[in-house]
Amino acid sequence: MTTESSKRSSSLDAPHDIGAARLAKVYAQAIVEAADRHQCQAEVFEELTQIVEDVLPRVDNIASVFESPRISTSDKSALVRTTFSDKVSLITLNALLVLADHERLGLLPELVIALRRELDERAGKREAILTTAHSITSDEQAAILKSVEESLGESLTAHFSVNPDLLGGLVVRVEDTVYDHSISTGLVSLAERLKQRSINEIQHRRDRLGSA
Repeated sequence: MTTESSKRSSSLDAPHDIGAARLAKVYAQAIVEAADRHQCQAEVFEELTQIVEDVLPRVDNIASVFESPRISTSDKSALVRTTFSDKVSLITLNALLVLADHERLGLLPELVIALRRELDERAGKREAILTTAHSITSDEQAAILKSVEESLGESLTAHFSVNPDLLGGLVVRVEDTVYDHSISTGLVSLAERLKQRSINEIQHRRDRLGSA
């Protein structure tokens, strides 16, 4: 059971577009393989995640510089070295420099998502998004995740989100499969049953009048 990833920023919950996600996956696989050779997968993932969550939002204009086509790759590489040398591992620094050389520094948010998924897959874990109607505590998240894992019979990496439209209950999405246990879905189902019952009653009355 993984609860650490449930604390991540919602900005890392989904890639910006499919093309970026596919490209990020290619880079992620290469980075994981390089990190694996040096036995520092977790360290590299944490460093890149911290860059996306803490550095990019807080350092003035750095995200704009990374994404700007007007700034040369050499200048971007120099900025990467100035900003991150002696602050991150060699594998992380090299990954950033490769992205700079290929004009892909703007891909960092998608890369972190792809890295997380790649590491989960290698660990035999599937990614799950659990949506509740309101915010819940970390203890409640852990209890819900444990229950879902026991029900499905597998280990999951959980990411919690909030959707007030659910009114209550829980929606669990594991990759492309959705397990809907929300109250709102139950209300829709109840409304449909009541609607069908009314139709049946009207039809029954018509049949009685027609046979009178």
